[in-house]
This record gives sequence, C-alpha cells and structure tokens, in this order.
Amino acid sequence: MKISEAKFAGSSTRVSQKPKRTLPEFAFIGRSNVGKSSLINKLCNNGKLAMTSSTPGKTKVVNHFLINDEWYLVDLPGYGYAKMGQKGRDELAEVIKDFIMNSKELIQLFVLIDSRHNIGRIDTDFIAELGEHGIPFALIFTKCDKQGPNVLAAQIERDKEILLQQWEELPPMFCSSAQSGKGKEEILGYIENILNNL
Repeated sequence: MKISEAKFAGSSTRVSQKPKRTLPEFAFIGRSNVGKSSLINKLCNNGKLAMTSSTPGKTKVVNHFLINDEWYLVDLPGYGYAKMGQKGRDELAEVIKDFIMNSKELIQLFVLIDSRHNIGRIDTDFIAELGEHGIPFALIFTKCDKQGPNVLAAQIERDKEILLQQWEELPPMFCSSAQSGKGKEEILGYIENILNNL
C-alpha cells in the first residue's frame, strides 16, 4: 500500500465526538516517548502530520487522520506517563479506554514497544486487558535501528518469552524504525491485507 494522501480529520476525547464519517480505524498506542508520532509521520510520508516532541505525554486527545480517503489512522494518547499528576493520568486513561472499548469502527490496534528495553509491566498489563476484551492488536517494536541486529534479535526473543508467560499464542509483530523506514512496507501491507478482507 502507498499512502498518497493523509489529512487531519479531527480530535476528540470521547467516541461521540470523533469524525462522523464511518470508515475502518487502525489505531496506534504505546508508552509515552515510544516514538509513536515519528512512526506515524514515516508511514504517511509527512514529517509534520502527528506532533512529535521530546516531551513525553504531548498527545492528550484522540487524533484521526484520513488516509487515501479510505480509512482512518488514529493517534491515541500514550499511557503510563509518570510525570503527570494522578488526575491527569486517570483522565487520559479514560479517553483511551472509551475509544478502544466503544469505537465500533476500530479494526486493529497497534501497540508500540521500545525495542531497546525489556517489555514493561505497564505494557503487559495493557496488552492483557486488550485480550480480556477481545480487542485485535499487533505489536510494533520501535527504534529498531538503535542497536545491532544480534542485540535486537536477543531483546525481541526476551520480550517474546515475557509475553508467553501470559499468552499461548503471540500476536503479529513488526520491527520498525522511523529513521530508516524499516517495517513501513510490512505494516502498511498488513493494513492493506486487512482492508481487502473486510
């Protein structure tokens, strides 16, 4: 799949406020500072589409981007931002939960994991909740250009072992780099395949 057009379609904090035009939604989420906005911009060939920031916790709303006039790429707020007060964290968690649990158009959720570290408890808890509610998801390891191939492969194996303590079967997994474009074709091909089968 080639993204020829990507345009901002609206922000919301509740499902009732999202764009009225109903199209399939593919949403991206991860811990704060996992590289989500950079990856979205790379997928869409647009360096300024999603707001990137060195300050974690920048996305506080659900952002819809209309792709090729066919589907929405949805940029969700990051979870687990420690420097935000409890009230702010609770409000963000509510925004995320409302969208994931109540958006009827959500087809697939991509959970982003930093490939340089062991998958965290906050990630495994979040993924476990998705499983409990039957939300279809895939994992994208980000920043896969930041270490050598052997170190990267060993880290992903460790993450798989951690996940297999909870899961009998692992979800689809992708390795990505917003710098080099690694994984871009595979992720977009996966989305295209799902759209073709709808």
